Amino acid sequence: MSLTSLYRARVKAGELREDPAQLHAVEVLEQIRRLVEAPVPKRSFLARFAGAKPQIPEGPRGAYLWGGVGRGKSMLMDFFHDTVAIRDKRRVHFHAFMQEVHSALHEARKSGVDDPLVPVAADIAGKVRLLCFDEMQISDITDAMLVGRLFTLLFEAGVFIITTSNREPSELYKNGLNRQLFLPFIDLVSKTLLMHQLVSSTDYRQNRLEGEIRYFSPVNAQARQALDELWNDLSGGTNTGLVLTVKGRALDLERFQNGVARMDFWELCGKPRGAPDYLALAGAVKVLILENIPQLGRSNFNEAKRFVTLIDALYEAGVILMCSAASQPETLYMEGEGTFEFERTASRLREMQSASWG
Repeated sequence: MSLTSLYRARVKAGELREDPAQLHAVEVLEQIRRLVEAPVPKRSFLARFAGAKPQIPEGPRGAYLWGGVGRGKSMLMDFFHDTVAIRDKRRVHFHAFMQEVHSALHEARKSGVDDPLVPVAADIAGKVRLLCFDEMQISDITDAMLVGRLFTLLFEAGVFIITTSNREPSELYKNGLNRQLFLPFIDLVSKTLLMHQLVSSTDYRQNRLEGEIRYFSPVNAQARQALDELWNDLSGGTNTGLVLTVKGRALDLERFQNGVARMDFWELCGKPRGAPDYLALAGAVKVLILENIPQLGRSNFNEAKRFVTLIDALYEAGVILMCSAASQPETLYMEGEGTFEFERTASRLREMQSASWG
């Protein structure tokens, strides 16, 4: 059965609402499914004997789905991953995958190998024929300098890649340090993957949140129950978790699924974290459910400063924030040094509760 037929079956069952833009994307993914499920071609004896230089096989090696938040990109990628009829496949958040690659490179260097990326890529290719990446975005220069060669080696080894992104390829790592060295990667994915923009007038995530209260005060059982319901709705009742590594420190998102994270105030602001941690978080999540924001003031000044930095990072990244707090934004920080500066944070908190935000 084709992906289109399977998609329509889910629509008929009431699991999905038919969307012409999603159907078009399904047709693109169907092209890749046929290639992925085809028998794996064997290298000829003569090629192996001659030690011929590996080349990227002809034809598309996957697809790059990009478009606005809430258009169904992650859902379609999961749909593809779940239905493609092969065993050696993997679905992983792009950020988490790159952290795994860096760890593997560290171990490979210990062996003294000349080019540690070669055995790392070979190990990946030996385990999977299909990689599905959620949320490709490049913000780290080490990732930017690495992905071009990594993807080339994976493509040469016969790996297919499906990835989603909020950005078109030409916008990746925009204004990044030494971006000219990253441009060959943009050219590689543009030529090797089927490019498809998901243009839909419907923001499904926003629709689910339409009319929903996003700021709950005070912190009590009712607030927790409301956040429980939002988390269950947005995560689909599943949880993969995600660990972000920032300057050697681990930021563990124990509750994370499809770009939605749920954390406690003290996990984020009660520990010695800084702007890099919050920027990494804002880059990895689309929705943050933040619980138990206390009354802020002199007694928890350091935590309050971190909270201001966190809100700035979330605001600039357009992250949807849902939270429970001891009081309303305007009365959350009433005494002590920094009350004047907190007025901007309160204003941002209020703006982020509007139905049009995100």
